[in-house]
Amino acid sequence: MRDVRRANRSSLLTDLFQGGLQSRQQLAGTTALSQASVSNLIGEMLEEGLVEEAGLVGSDGGRPRVLLRVRPGFRYIVGADVAETRILVELYDLAMNRLAAAEFEHDDDPEQVAGLLIAGLGAVIAEAKLEESQVLGFGVGVPGVVDQDGVVDAQSTGWDAVPLGAMLRAATEVPIFVENGAKTFGQAEMWFGAGRGARHAVIIMIGTGVGAAVVMDGRGYRGANSNAGEWGHTTLIYNGELCRCGARGCLEAYVGADGIARRLAAATGEELTPDLLPRLLATDPMSAEATEVFTETAGFLGAGIADLINLFSPERIVLGGIAGSVFGERFLAEIRDAAARHALRRPYALTSIELCALGIDAVAMGAATLPVAQLLAEGGLPEPEEPMMAMPPRPRRPPERSRR
Repeated sequence: MRDVRRANRSSLLTDLFQGGLQSRQQLAGTTALSQASVSNLIGEMLEEGLVEEAGLVGSDGGRPRVLLRVRPGFRYIVGADVAETRILVELYDLAMNRLAAAEFEHDDDPEQVAGLLIAGLGAVIAEAKLEESQVLGFGVGVPGVVDQDGVVDAQSTGWDAVPLGAMLRAATEVPIFVENGAKTFGQAEMWFGAGRGARHAVIIMIGTGVGAAVVMDGRGYRGANSNAGEWGHTTLIYNGELCRCGARGCLEAYVGADGIARRLAAATGEELTPDLLPRLLATDPMSAEATEVFTETAGFLGAGIADLINLFSPERIVLGGIAGSVFGERFLAEIRDAAARHALRRPYALTSIELCALGIDAVAMGAATLPVAQLLAEGGLPEPEEPMMAMPPRPRRPPERSRR
């Protein structure tokens, strides 16, 4: 019975969080729970302060219906994006309003990164004038493969089995969640952005690194060892360009920001600087040399997307990330054409390729949703309830003797 109650609360809470303002009658329809169950469970959550009334809506001939929502100030959440050279830490309420932010530069040293994350957590809590006890959790998005305990392996940055989760937990009482940054980006786009409403999708993030979040039947796919989605390290060209991971021919070496910038510098004769790629992308008219590099890049990216379409047959592919979103804005038509040439016709016809909707801060936002996902899954009951007292066994009657 406890499990059923928790599952029903989870259904209601998830519907309210993701569906916005709704009445009890609407919740009964969308969750398939009885009106009595909805009223009882919503009553519990109102008393706990987890849910609040937020206005009235007219009904057909009857009394106005009370609208409900998850109370934004019930708890607060913090998310961080550990990018190649910077750390962004953001604090949100449960309506996903950003209330505070802090930013730092780092040099990939794990101890330094952990220290800056804890400093950022303290900074945003102080800026929002909160206490640690009011924070539901701290989600951190990082490059590389992340296991369930928050141990990070990232060949591109030299992190080898770094116990980042344990390092952070040793410094704070706030619950810690560590996940691959492409997956947190994907979760943000699935919950609030261009992936919303899709059951089967691939969310692509292209910056210096290249990754993807694969969603199957509404659930993120992690694989047996949590490293599913390392799309950037699939082989595009056998024995091709050297990738940061040490292999040759990886997709990342051709469509990652560094790979594009190196080819631009070689083709145009310009100096390889951090602003070369965005500057040339914004140039109008674009030089013939730059156009050739960007067109070739669109072909590489389209071929990689075609692989995703043939492998997973998603209904939607979302292209984002610092480089991916900017490149996609100008060359989306060429990317789609290249994908159409390399993908099987039927699955390509059933897949849409779209740009992300949330911008470059979506990794931190998605990381902040990690503790929210746990709250929703547990129906707002994170602490296990006291087990029912076991009844003592009934004494067994001795067998009757035969009267013969």
